[in-house]
Amino acid sequence: MHPDETAARQPPRNRPTTPSTPVASDERRIGRHRAPEPPRRGARAALASTPARIALVGGVTCCLGLVALAGTHRVDRQPRPVQEVLADRATDEQRASRARERTALPSGTPTSADPAPSASRTATPKPQRPARPRPVAGLTPLQMANAQVIVEVGVELGVPRRGLVVAVATAMQESDLHNLASDVLPESYEHPHQGSGSDHDSVGLFQQRPSSGWGTVAELMRPAYAARAFYSALAEIPGWRQLSITAAAQAVQISAYPGAYARHEDRATTVVDALT
Repeated sequence: MHPDETAARQPPRNRPTTPSTPVASDERRIGRHRAPEPPRRGARAALASTPARIALVGGVTCCLGLVALAGTHRVDRQPRPVQEVLADRATDEQRASRARERTALPSGTPTSADPAPSASRTATPKPQRPARPRPVAGLTPLQMANAQVIVEVGVELGVPRRGLVVAVATAMQESDLHNLASDVLPESYEHPHQGSGSDHDSVGLFQQRPSSGWGTVAELMRPAYAARAFYSALAEIPGWRQLSITAAAQAVQISAYPGAYARHEDRATTVVDALT
């Protein structure tokens, strides 16, 4: 056989022996190399690539964190135990009952929350008025009480003992140690008094006259004020300490009977000694 005939009978090497079929663009691009695998679908396809795996793991972790956070919130919102609720209610009721008891008690009544009074506070006695001194020198209790006022005022003013004797002797002569009103001054009867006199407008223990500037009727009817007025006038007499009881009393009172005070000196001295 002629070589040309043999070559003409053999099929060309590059031509396919199978019926001609359309060749895909991928096959034309890669030639005889292995064709690419078809794309996978579903979860397996997502897990096939590394970036997809990372994204999936991150999403799962985030979901687990949200679930844990939600579970924590659910735990916090759980109701409190019944025992704790009952205990709180009992405490509130107890506090309210104490408040009601405190408001119901009268004022000044100590409660459990108030401190107990100290022993020193309860043991302190209340101040008492001094007892009236026992009358001396033939005086009545009323006369002795008036003499006590005269002496106490003098002691308070710092008058020496001789001045106290002068004052008591003067009151003995003027009013017999009685706080007298005046028939001339009806106003004097509006104040506490222990009798009355009629020597002009003279009032009180020392028979001092409002018209002479000794004070008002109301002031002179108070034994303590009358005694202060007498001591103030006595202090203005120059050298009264060296004068006799009668001379000192007359210098203050300017009486029509200056020698009358001398007879009361001994009794006045006894009274002052008893009161001081």
